[in-house]
Amino acid sequence: MSDKNSITPLNVDEIYTFFTGKSDDELKKLASDLTLAVHGKDVLLRGLIEYSNYCTQDCLYCGIRAENDKITRYRLNEEQLLQLVNDGFAAGFRTFVLQGGEDPVFDVKTQCRIVEKIKTSTNGECAVTLSSGMLKRDELLQLKSAGADRYLLRFETSDEKNYSYLKCGESLSKRLGMLSDLKELDYQVGSGFMTGLPGETDEILIKNLQICSEFNFDMVGIGPFIPNPDTPLGNLTGENINIALKCVSMLRLALPFAHIPATTAAGSIDQTGREKMIEHGANVLMPNLTPVSVKANYLLYPGKICLDESGQQCVGCMSLRMKSIGRNISFNRGDALRLNH
Repeated sequence: MSDKNSITPLNVDEIYTFFTGKSDDELKKLASDLTLAVHGKDVLLRGLIEYSNYCTQDCLYCGIRAENDKITRYRLNEEQLLQLVNDGFAAGFRTFVLQGGEDPVFDVKTQCRIVEKIKTSTNGECAVTLSSGMLKRDELLQLKSAGADRYLLRFETSDEKNYSYLKCGESLSKRLGMLSDLKELDYQVGSGFMTGLPGETDEILIKNLQICSEFNFDMVGIGPFIPNPDTPLGNLTGENINIALKCVSMLRLALPFAHIPATTAAGSIDQTGREKMIEHGANVLMPNLTPVSVKANYLLYPGKICLDESGQQCVGCMSLRMKSIGRNISFNRGDALRLNH
């Protein structure tokens, strides 16, 4: 694999030049070659646990928004969550992503207790990623002190007006401010955006990519917008996967050392969407370890795949899919590469 000093990421101006001036096939080839040079053929696995679909927020595109009364709400208790981690750890996972809506029951004190128990039960060997929405700086500090390693917070769009519309009046600057806090508190920081949102332009997509570059995120996820009929945007038409794939390639060229997941949303709108994302520059998959009994209730968008499969079945399927494109799954902890240089 290439040494960090021999790789030159795209700068902000080059992001614009490449996005507008190179074909999708050219970008794919450049990104694929760079991914293999930096990350090799291994595709990292993160064990995803969706612990609660209760949420106080009302984002217009999201199936677990507070006003959606057509879904069955659930939350895992601490014992269930810890058992899922322990089972995953025994199966080989060394990194877990705990994701939920902004659920007041899982307050910072509770999350701290869960993180501490996970670290203890796994002898500190696994990385813990949290994805529980907007938090204050002092809350982030508490979670870091408890042992949290990473935090995921997508900014979704760089267009302030559209962000405020989609998030019912929330401020994009506040979102970006929390991402700055995470970096300052030495989290491994994950973010990202959606493609195909209403009102999207190439200029917005380029700005999305430039924000990712400027923050130098450790992890970046891109998901195509999939309209949910139980939301205010349910009557819109979603985009195909091509724009998302182009943005994955661009991200890889702008952030050679970042970990980029092949998102479930990509696989939900295209049967081989995750494989295509890997071939365009992604290097992470996130098998869903949430119990099958509740997994279908964490329905951010319709058509979500793997809802009737256990975590182990997901791993087996992903292994075969990766072999079909010449890649290998890896249970490596997969910390941010900047920590190794």
